[in-house]
Amino acid sequence: MQVLGITGGIASGKSLVLNTFMNLGAYGIDCDVLSREVVRPCSKAWWEIVNFFGKDILRKDLEIDRKKLRGMVFSDSEKLDILERIIHPKVRGMCMERVEAIKRIEPNTLVVIDVPLLIENRLQKEFDKVIVIYVGEETQVRRVMEREGVTKEEAKKMIGLQMPLKEKLKFADAVINNEGTLEETEEQVRKVFYSISHGENPKH
Repeated sequence: MQVLGITGGIASGKSLVLNTFMNLGAYGIDCDVLSREVVRPCSKAWWEIVNFFGKDILRKDLEIDRKKLRGMVFSDSEKLDILERIIHPKVRGMCMERVEAIKRIEPNTLVVIDVPLLIENRLQKEFDKVIVIYVGEETQVRRVMEREGVTKEEAKKMIGLQMPLKEKLKFADAVINNEGTLEETEEQVRKVFYSISHGENPKH
């Protein structure tokens, strides 16, 4: 079994790339989805977050209001650090459980894991290959503004919380440029998928 880590910046297109790999036959794990699962109402992480940040972050269905929580940690690195210390170990544990399950079900397969902060958390050595999704700064800012409904200044601040995408390229075994059309991105993913499936090194 080979395990690939895909990463990039916010709104760079990681979900699109993960879904394309899955359509080609790879198993996929999305750590953003897992981060929502670990904070479901009344879970251990949910209680830890509510106890620290207060009940005002909850909606009336007990779900955490992610926008409100993000606003609280946005410009407070200490609070952000506390939130990450609550969530990340639980996401990691859930991710490893899924990798083990896939290994039992289909031991000779390809597993692709979307890890937003893979390089920031120095996890690259835990993967057989690291794939970085790249977009230019202007494209990234525009997509964050559209997706999150924020101003240009807020979008730049959100992007600034992560390592610059150009820095991440140094750690990549393969780079997928998501500046172009959907078809162009999917074609790049296909090439990486087939080269890895045939035991070749994916080209940058």
